[in-house]
Amino acid sequence: MSATLVETSSASQPGSLTLTHVGAYKEIAPTSFSEDDERKGTERAPPASYPHYLPVWDEKTKYEPLKPFEHVEHGKDADPTFQDLLKPGSKLADLTASIGAEITGVQLTSLDNAGKDQLALLVAHKKVVAFRDQDFAKLPIHKALDWGRYFGRLHIHPTSGAPAGYPEVHLVHRGIGDTSAQELFQTRTNSVAWHSDVTYENQPPGTTILYALDIPPSGGDTLFVNMAAAYRRLSPAFRERLHGLKAVHSAHEQAESALARGGIVRREPVSSIHPIVRTHPATGEKALFVNSQFTRYIVGYKKEESDALLKFLYDHIALSQDLQARVKWAPGTVVVWDNRVTAHSAILDWETGARRHIARITPQAEHPTE
Repeated sequence: MSATLVETSSASQPGSLTLTHVGAYKEIAPTSFSEDDERKGTERAPPASYPHYLPVWDEKTKYEPLKPFEHVEHGKDADPTFQDLLKPGSKLADLTASIGAEITGVQLTSLDNAGKDQLALLVAHKKVVAFRDQDFAKLPIHKALDWGRYFGRLHIHPTSGAPAGYPEVHLVHRGIGDTSAQELFQTRTNSVAWHSDVTYENQPPGTTILYALDIPPSGGDTLFVNMAAAYRRLSPAFRERLHGLKAVHSAHEQAESALARGGIVRREPVSSIHPIVRTHPATGEKALFVNSQFTRYIVGYKKEESDALLKFLYDHIALSQDLQARVKWAPGTVVVWDNRVTAHSAILDWETGARRHIARITPQAEHPTE
């Protein structure tokens, strides 16, 4: 795959679900990598710790459009005392006063179903939880997928690389000697790109799992923001104005970006209409549900009206640092977050060419409702 930062936009008539109307898609694409260097290592870096997780792009396999399914929200009836998750010897420490927690003394792969239900509920409350010293990456890939499948139907990303034979794993990979940072900052002043994952799907993800394979000695952290707190921060009158509004979320720009840099599109891009404010099925909490990567326009608004309101919401989300947390990666870290009530951004801040190799398992959830 070629090295580039792609930003595209195109126009259509309001109400169209086949084209896009407003907004831009920005993807910080990795440079091409040498599979031989990744597997064998170089003088500068050791071999990949998990070579069976190196990405491939299967150009031949195409997938049919996703069909609706009945999602079971496991956090809805979970024990709120979390006694099967936070057992004696475990420790929970909040990352900030408003979002996030770090848990030690819990091995995710040892949880029974009651513990997994409580995990879904805890993550819905805390929004993002980092688990340290996990053996998750050491599982056979099919076992890791089985673990994630408990939380919903696993999403296959339409454009990303995946381990050979396991398209349900979305890989975030920058290989040895990657120069993305230098190229990005020739035209950009920062690498932050707030988004919630694949919100263009009719049933976007809920409880989502991200786990470290190889990480730089420093840098490459991930930012998260509490979208429920961002909603509550708005005035009652402004919240009332948002109720009932819906917006189009589009995958077309992501597909165009992938093709422009020599990538693949494994499923035809789609667009979906979602409420700007959604309600979490387990907590009843309301949260903003827009992001500048995939949200295109507000249904029924003229372009200038839609642009102005969406820009305010994007700025509100990005500037609310008192509602954000920064998760620092370490070997053995697994991060679980709720994609329905958060947005996040990777940080491209290391220029050493060190490998950053992270895997995501992405269970889909219910169709968003207000």
